[in-house]
Amino acid sequence: MSDTRDAAGELRRRGFLRGAALGVGTVGAVAGAGAATAALTGPSAHAATPAPAATPVAAQDAPFHGEHQAGIIRPVQQATAFLAFDVTAADRRELTELLHTVTDRARFLTAGGTPQALGITAPPSDSGTLGPQVPRDGLSVTVGAGASLFDDRFGLKDRKPLRLKAMPAFEDDDLDPAWCHGDLSLQLSAPHQDTVLHALRDIARHTRGGMQVRWRLDGFTSPPRPSGTPRNHLGFKDGTGNPDVGDPATAGKLLWVGDGAEPAWTTGGTYQVVRLIRMLVEFWDRVSITEQERMFGRAKDTGAPLDGSREFDTPQFAQDPMGDVIPLDSHIRKANPRTADTAGSRLLRRGYNYDRGMDGNGNLDVGLIFVCYQQDLERQFETVQKRLAGEPLVDYITPFGGGYFFALPGVRDRGDWLGRSLLA
Repeated sequence: MSDTRDAAGELRRRGFLRGAALGVGTVGAVAGAGAATAALTGPSAHAATPAPAATPVAAQDAPFHGEHQAGIIRPVQQATAFLAFDVTAADRRELTELLHTVTDRARFLTAGGTPQALGITAPPSDSGTLGPQVPRDGLSVTVGAGASLFDDRFGLKDRKPLRLKAMPAFEDDDLDPAWCHGDLSLQLSAPHQDTVLHALRDIARHTRGGMQVRWRLDGFTSPPRPSGTPRNHLGFKDGTGNPDVGDPATAGKLLWVGDGAEPAWTTGGTYQVVRLIRMLVEFWDRVSITEQERMFGRAKDTGAPLDGSREFDTPQFAQDPMGDVIPLDSHIRKANPRTADTAGSRLLRRGYNYDRGMDGNGNLDVGLIFVCYQQDLERQFETVQKRLAGEPLVDYITPFGGGYFFALPGVRDRGDWLGRSLLA
């Protein structure tokens, strides 16, 4: 590395440390807020296409403090931004300061309040894009750690979650390294796009020099049409078969990491998978409705399984052993065969549409930000992904990026912070 790059890195770190010292001393309704005009850039900084006007999904506020991060089990919001970062903090002390800062900013942004007045000669402490006061607008902030955070830089090798690794390329993937992996993941979700972007600018300002964007993709959730689960760009309802993680017993079996072989600090966290999936919609739009429905195993209009009449009807695979009604290679049948042996591979799915405009050939560049949470990457996501290999739908989708992360345990009270148990 050249002296110039070393000096630039040191300036970024010093800038971050100054920002952390100045901006996080007070938190809550009168906390020091950030966000001048710092722009986040990466392989893409395209804004999401706003969802049509509708009653926001899950517009109610979620508590910031708790055993788990609130954004994990919360229903999908109307707008989201998903980012992966390379940590540029120099050592464990600076990493600790970075996570303190992210926690303090998230605590303020989710609660809302009046940004700190810094005086008439200083830049304003807030971008002002939400007005003179930051409103409570249902914002959730979810932070995860990638496998690369547990290298030699911060002395965390012996604390890596048992199953955390770099996301591999599966059989039907076409992964672009520029869109994969990261030391940290950050998802910001809210009922309104301006709330998401305001939070993004705020966190960017306060963490400048501590982490650098590796990739970013913005997404949105369409309102249910006409009801039930929202639809993806292929026109089908997305997320109908989610387990009921509101049931503590179900969540304990499928979602949360607890006592056992995992490092003790991971209790209350969960494994996060992000998959960036382009959908070849021009090609898809030339396929007959019958073939589309047989690929999914569901009716396009109602979302019902092909052997049912309502969206949430349970498909009766045992009564259709040859796949005469719901084909054996349909998406819902391969993803969840609904047998006693496969019950433990269910996962919590959180999907967002994205729209990046057009590609260089004039084709629509749209698709899905697939996010899922599970207790065990191998038993759940990877098992499902291997079952889906070669399904007919792979001709119409191209997974190109994403990564594996471990969503950190929640912030339990005002004295706690994201990553405390990891770095203690």
